[in-house]
Amino acid sequence: MKTYLMADPVRYPTMTTAQIRESFLVDTLYEPGSLRQAYVDLDRAVVGMAAPLKSPIVLGADEVLRANYFTERRELGVLNIGGNGAIRVDGASHRLRNCDCLYIGRGSKDITFESDDPGSPAIFYLLSYPAHATYPTTLVRKEDASPVELGTAETCNRRTVCKYIHLDGARSCQLVMGVTHLHPGSAWNTMPAHTHMRRSEVYMYFNLPEEARVFHLMGPAEETRHIVMKNRDVVVSPGWSIHAGMGTQAYSFCWGMGGENQNYDDMNPVPLSIIR
Repeated sequence: MKTYLMADPVRYPTMTTAQIRESFLVDTLYEPGSLRQAYVDLDRAVVGMAAPLKSPIVLGADEVLRANYFTERRELGVLNIGGNGAIRVDGASHRLRNCDCLYIGRGSKDITFESDDPGSPAIFYLLSYPAHATYPTTLVRKEDASPVELGTAETCNRRTVCKYIHLDGARSCQLVMGVTHLHPGSAWNTMPAHTHMRRSEVYMYFNLPEEARVFHLMGPAEETRHIVMKNRDVVVSPGWSIHAGMGTQAYSFCWGMGGENQNYDDMNPVPLSIIR
């Protein structure tokens, strides 16, 4: 498990493109037949991707966590972005179709990922934060994720926002997690942008053809940079950074947050007039 140390807003303006990518971009998670994870010092998040083929993949506790098992002191959200599969949690099997999400509460000792068909395998995206309280493991189907349509075709940001883990959905200690699907012909997400100092945020872009890219905007509103991202790449956004993106075509992205509160609307809007 690689550890990522976040740059602060003082160092950020001096960073090269390579340094920004090294600090904020996690682009090495997807590997068929494997589980890969990364530890982020910002709010002590863990991101990962499990892509089982013929054999199940067991989620263990990397030595970085200093834990007896992964969710000993953590909670976990898992989104399936591939074919049909299952997650076994302490003997109970939870079957996930594409874009179904499973919340796994603190104290779940045995977690295993499986694909129904190795020819069309499941791809499980993992996002985890520390937890001081225990909530029940809960499966949320894509169609039950409170879909809300926002934006317009005229502003190139017509999109459907789905909330899975939140105050009015699957309950958690601090994790908030959902997915936004852009409609065909739209390319902008989260614009006008915002920040939220009480929570960090992690984006994972998916449903992108291999040749397509997303230009992800980050940084303070007055001094932005961009990171060019491909399918299944992950980017970490500190509280002081905006997080928005423009794709070469429509795409989806999983957004997840952890920090001081779970109020989805707790954000600081950034007017377009001040973005530089």
